[in-house]
Amino acid sequence: MMKLSLLFFALWVSVFNLCWAQSNPYAHISKQYHQPLEQALSKAGNNKASLQQVLNTVPNDMKDGAAFLIAYMPQRDLESLSSDFLLNNIELAYRAKAKFPWTKQLPDSIFLNEVLPYAVLNENRDEWREELFNRFSKYVDSCKTLREAITAVNKHIRDEVMVDYNTKRERLDQSPAESMRQGMASCSGLSILLTDAFRAVGIPSRVAGTLNWYDNRGNHNWCEVWIDGQWYFTEYYPDKELNRSWFLADAGKADVNSREHAIYASSFKSTETYFPLAWNTDLKYINGVNVTSTYTSLYKDQQEAIAADNKHTTIYVVAYESEQHNSPEDREKCNIDIFHQKDQVGGGSTRDARQDANDRLAFAVEKNKTYTLKYNTKQGPAEKQVKVGNDAVSVVVYLK
Repeated sequence: MMKLSLLFFALWVSVFNLCWAQSNPYAHISKQYHQPLEQALSKAGNNKASLQQVLNTVPNDMKDGAAFLIAYMPQRDLESLSSDFLLNNIELAYRAKAKFPWTKQLPDSIFLNEVLPYAVLNENRDEWREELFNRFSKYVDSCKTLREAITAVNKHIRDEVMVDYNTKRERLDQSPAESMRQGMASCSGLSILLTDAFRAVGIPSRVAGTLNWYDNRGNHNWCEVWIDGQWYFTEYYPDKELNRSWFLADAGKADVNSREHAIYASSFKSTETYFPLAWNTDLKYINGVNVTSTYTSLYKDQQEAIAADNKHTTIYVVAYESEQHNSPEDREKCNIDIFHQKDQVGGGSTRDARQDANDRLAFAVEKNKTYTLKYNTKQGPAEKQVKVGNDAVSVVVYLK
């Protein structure tokens, strides 16, 4: 009789728990998401039922992921994204988590914010995850570590998707599908594509960039990847190592206190500030983190290493209006990109007459190599070859 009573009691508890879970949509969702989830659903308008369907449909071990996405979704997505779109994205992200050892080991906070999201910035919302998983899983299947997987994606992305940087692209903020359809993208489009490729195979990634370089040469965006608690930067056209690129000299001079000249990284969840978009400075719903100090510290370390290795020297560049007008008062601002063979190794702007005559554009370069300076004159694009030995070299360019 006692055993029968216990059996009935256990059955009653099971039925009670099932009924309670069905009547309580938050039964398997962490408490931290309850309030932001309620607020988000209240803003969803006619799309609320679709979002609730997502919460009711996903397996229990994915409910926190669904809650996270809905809780931090921008308004445009709350009102428009279908349950099928979100369920597909969630299922595929968790499939990557189950498949790849590096994704299994990620902290929940990193997986949710830098792998699970369906979008990076304000691009059109594509169902990119399955295609990019199919394209890149073959390159990472044999990888044992997160770093190996990052290198594999970086190495193959250009030849796999056949997209190149081109100013003739349709939009600055293209989605992966738009970029692959055209075979071209801006630096922002390339960064979105690379970030989504990383995320498709369970690699945590985000976009970083600046609204305007310190010398007002314009904006630039790139990618960051997470390894063992630290963020590293890379690009669609990568250097051989993480945290190395032509733009570090510019990023290293960013101003942490300037909205225009600071460095930001994107975030899906809410943050204290927003990620500024060069193509729409009024749009402020993309969450962001000010990461300027990371880049200024990296640049400082790089400069100290260069000074100590005795393998580098300096190219100084000054631009004048013309050969006839070459006094300090005739100095002009000119954007200069420097290349070694086909690889860009730096960039910057010459100083104009308003700045001290001793303040020259300087590039730290390896000794005993030949470099190409590329710039624009009044007549059009121009190049200048500079052969470097052991000593510093001063170069003058004329814009007429």
